[in-house]
Amino acid sequence: MSKILVTGGLGFIGSHAVVELVNAGYEPVIVDDLSNSQLAILDQITKIIGYKPAFHQLDLSVEADVNSLALAEPDITGVIHFAAFKAVGESVGHPLKYYRNNFYSLINLLNAYYAKPVNLVFSSSCTVYGQPDVLPVTEDAPVKPAQSPYGNTKQVAEEILKDMIFSGGSRYKVVSLRYFNPVGAHHSALIGELPIGVPQNLVPFITQSAIGKRGNITVHGDDYNTPDGSCIRDYIHVVDLAKAHVAALRLMEKESFTGYDMFNLGTGTGSSVLEVIHAFERSTGVKLNYQIGPRRPGDVEQVWGDVTKSTQKLGWKAELGIDEMMSSAWEWEKYIETNPF
Repeated sequence: MSKILVTGGLGFIGSHAVVELVNAGYEPVIVDDLSNSQLAILDQITKIIGYKPAFHQLDLSVEADVNSLALAEPDITGVIHFAAFKAVGESVGHPLKYYRNNFYSLINLLNAYYAKPVNLVFSSSCTVYGQPDVLPVTEDAPVKPAQSPYGNTKQVAEEILKDMIFSGGSRYKVVSLRYFNPVGAHHSALIGELPIGVPQNLVPFITQSAIGKRGNITVHGDDYNTPDGSCIRDYIHVVDLAKAHVAALRLMEKESFTGYDMFNLGTGTGSSVLEVIHAFERSTGVKLNYQIGPRRPGDVEQVWGDVTKSTQKLGWKAELGIDEMMSSAWEWEKYIETNPF
């Protein structure tokens, strides 16, 4: 059974990836520093998969600790690298914090397993595209100047990985997965998105508002050049997203795959903020209170992905729609209301 190191494996996407790795016959090894996650999620994962996976609590930006990890886990054949700071607004205020953590962790990890044949899946982002010139955006679209230090860390990390591969010195294979907007939760309602403080993303704010933790939802702008005036994003169910990481590992296990590639992960369809609100009301039967507010600086008007390459080369396609995203997110919100962490 192949051992896969999952960094940030107790986070939102990481925890779902751990479950899908087990479903696909892999043995996950979780690494997390618990800076933006809860140790209790390890018990939640255990309830789903039936055993407690190996777990190492450490900071990947500390080189000595990562080297010790590589000695403790020498049989790793794949790495899924989720671990990174990810709040756009915070990155603007604290850029050095983001550059230190997101770059040091990646470089330390790459160095630690450099001599081994390892398949690495990198957690990237559609933020590399900015506001695309053409929609839907393909992987060949130009990478625009980053709008935040967080976005810049994703762009530069992709360059680091490509430079490493093209230098020819390592035994790595690498796939970068450019996520659009992950939402939803596992069908068991045992794991899901667990934001610390006020949610920065739309869907957890919706669910927290619906359950009474937050006030009215503010729709930031209704005068954009979109059908209903609100911003459009490509929302993807987190379980579909997790399955794509398994598909990326399978692709790299083929002898025909060499070097580096990148893929869009989305549904290929955009949904506006108002459409997401209405989908939540439709799928849950819960009425939301929302108001229209001013535009937010830096918001991209509309972006959704062309997923043709992912379908054809990765052999993966999103299966769950916006209603399943909203209803599963609501079931998770209700679970943590009665089972707080």
